[in-house]
Amino acid sequence: MAAYLIRRVWQMIPTLLGVVLLVFFLFKYFGSDPSVILGGLNASPEQIESIREQLGLNKPVWEQLYIFIKQIVTFDWGKSWATNESVANLFATRLPATLTVTVPILILEVVLAIPFALAVATVRGSLTDRAVMICTTVAVSISLLVYVILAQYLFAFRLGWFPVQGWTGNHWTNLTTYAPLPILVAVAVSLAPQIRLYRSFFLDEIGHDYVRTARAKGLTERTVLLKHVLRNAMIPILTNVSVLLPGVLVGSFLIEVFFSIPGLGRELLLAVNRGDYPVLQAFAIYLAALTMTFNLLVDLLYKLVDPRVVLK
Repeated sequence: MAAYLIRRVWQMIPTLLGVVLLVFFLFKYFGSDPSVILGGLNASPEQIESIREQLGLNKPVWEQLYIFIKQIVTFDWGKSWATNESVANLFATRLPATLTVTVPILILEVVLAIPFALAVATVRGSLTDRAVMICTTVAVSISLLVYVILAQYLFAFRLGWFPVQGWTGNHWTNLTTYAPLPILVAVAVSLAPQIRLYRSFFLDEIGHDYVRTARAKGLTERTVLLKHVLRNAMIPILTNVSVLLPGVLVGSFLIEVFFSIPGLGRELLLAVNRGDYPVLQAFAIYLAALTMTFNLLVDLLYKLVDPRVVLK
């Protein structure tokens, strides 16, 4: 296990380096000139050149790359070009709000989808199965914006169960008062495709010979489903969860904008509009590192779920 872990961490280094180079050169040669964006339409060439000098954009490419890698290693991204706020402080102050929303979304999405999908898979071909498939297909076809408008109108405006928007400095107040409605919307949007996907995983396992053998041995249907089918289907489910992480973060960005949550998502969209490259670059690198780390944890969970898995 230790040798596998060390080898995987070592393999992550060149992958992360490739991401760093890709991010640097994409922003360098394919993005808009940030000095022009920050200078505005009425800026003179002298003002633009002065901004380029302040930002270090007039330095040689190799020197800019060295500074960029140094920022990554030291976790010192400098200051935002648009607000002059420390990028590290920006992430530290906005991350709690994002985690308050994304962590419950990810947990509820998986915890609710698994039993629903397993229940539907056990009655394959029945009226219930067809009804659920039709409902999930319709749910997948509806835009997130429709869910947001409907939830805000029905649960906030008409019934008054939740506030339409808002956020405070108290974590518990945010989690119990302002976060439930955004979480409800996000889970409602993501639950339908996950049920369809997990259902296919369970159906694939139910069709295997070991399930028929277990039933022939006299095991109850509950034991067959929970001890055999569910456990063997957890491998593709865990793989899907590792892929879900970036999608949950991106989806939460839209939720943060619609519900005025001061998280990383709203800050990232503002950085895109401002051409605030330090914020965008830091987020891209952090997201890549987080995704690789999460994938590593999922690989380790494979061994816990199925002892037959050999980590090489």
